[in-house]
Amino acid sequence: MERRLPGLAASRGLAFGPAVTFRAVGELRRVKGTVASEKQALADAVAASLQAVMALAGSLEGEAADIVGFQVALLEDDALTESAYAAIDRGMPADMAWRQAMAEEIAGYEISDDLYFRARSADLADICDRVLRHLFGLPELTQAPGGAVIVGEDLPPSAFLGIDWSQGGGIVLGSGSPSSHVAMLARGRGVPMVVGIGSEWQAVSGTVIVDGLEGLVLTGPSNESIERARRQADELGRSRSEAEARRDEAALTRDGTRIAVMINVAGLADLADLPAKACDGIGLTRTEFLVEHALRDEARQFETYAGLLRWAAGRPVTIRTLDAGGDKPISGYTIAGEANPFLGLRGIRLSLRHPEIFRVQLRALARAAALGPLKIMLPMVTMAQELEQARALLDAVLAELAAEGVAHSAPALGIMVEVPAAAMAIAGFDAAFFSIGSNDLTQYATAAARDGSEVATYADVLHPGVLAMIGHVARHGAEVGREVSLCGDAGGDPRAIAALLRAGVRAVSVSPGLLAQAKAAIRDVDLSERKPSA
Repeated sequence: MERRLPGLAASRGLAFGPAVTFRAVGELRRVKGTVASEKQALADAVAASLQAVMALAGSLEGEAADIVGFQVALLEDDALTESAYAAIDRGMPADMAWRQAMAEEIAGYEISDDLYFRARSADLADICDRVLRHLFGLPELTQAPGGAVIVGEDLPPSAFLGIDWSQGGGIVLGSGSPSSHVAMLARGRGVPMVVGIGSEWQAVSGTVIVDGLEGLVLTGPSNESIERARRQADELGRSRSEAEARRDEAALTRDGTRIAVMINVAGLADLADLPAKACDGIGLTRTEFLVEHALRDEARQFETYAGLLRWAAGRPVTIRTLDAGGDKPISGYTIAGEANPFLGLRGIRLSLRHPEIFRVQLRALARAAALGPLKIMLPMVTMAQELEQARALLDAVLAELAAEGVAHSAPALGIMVEVPAAAMAIAGFDAAFFSIGSNDLTQYATAAARDGSEVATYADVLHPGVLAMIGHVARHGAEVGREVSLCGDAGGDPRAIAALLRAGVRAVSVSPGLLAQAKAAIRDVDLSERKPSA
């Protein structure tokens, strides 16, 4: 019998295919063998896990490679297995020894004063599960048939990255959030995904329809529903093909309003196979991923920024200064032990706390600005004084470079608008440009964590209060002749684009994989039509 299971749409699209269940190892137990056989079983499972993760890391680039690169380093470290082997010597079976050793390791990471290590505890849990799966001979998702629908309570990012999505497929999760890491990966690869269907995921089997447009899952679908889903998927596929065919064209609304569409990047790897002519420049460069290991290396930072400018070929490149803190800790730089790091020392607050590191970044940026139109964007600005302090540091750096005879240029200095207080007091900020960070602005305005499945429905950029703040910033920009763009996830969400444009946004910055569909959604908007009454 056909059943309709409501959830939350996490990645747009429609998929139907056989359900493949991803189950956590749970309480499975091995029958204990000899000490030697148990040690060998664990060694083989760790070796198989390392081989699988290394193969996965070798096929990835950019942020995705970093996710599994950390796991490679851990699995290569013999210290990770020492206590497990010792427990086997004491008579414990391999699976229990591994669970105990990893539980201790994870606990150590979770109580660390260093937020970087605390954030990595999820990677340890992923490694623990992967080795156990090999111990019990459970199949890897890499063996799932093409076009399968992966069903589970949750899905680790490394498991997602190990699946071949070229033949289609979808994801259904009992928990999760549309703002989770795996959801962002799914959107970037066009994999339909529905999350938050609750415990019902355990009963999902057979043929499944994933409706990532409506946030709906159909189990035991009728022939009529399957045929309807096939038609919708084909239509969506044609629309995407048409959008891709026009990807390099300018984005004009139906009434002829030109909308700038830029891209968000974390490094040069994100630009692979994308010509600069496909976009209007880079609207957001996340430097916390680029310079985490080069905080004091001006030359290395300069070369990184220069590479982005060379790719852009004269188009503007906006580079955000370090937005560390919150869910992006940097060992030795961010503050350890904050009770609520999202409301603590983040972004510009940290940069001003570490002026010696901030000056290195500003010097590298000013030098790179001599190569093309580079713009500096300050994250998490709350008070006008922060902008002025940053401007004073930039002016000092420009004077230094001039005295040293080093080629440089003065970049435009703008701010991210992601703190509600700053959005409402935007007239008090003398910035060259404003870029709305819709993810954090929505999170803070709705008091709903970006990765919280229980409150995911609250964190909606289309909330009237969030749209009112966006409109307020856009109107101010228009009045004073300063550019206002939006660089959060909402800029690439077809569901939100019309409302954002009607709120006054005239420039968006999106993930490279969402560039074509964002332009297509813009072309469907007619700004000459009268706004619907509230």
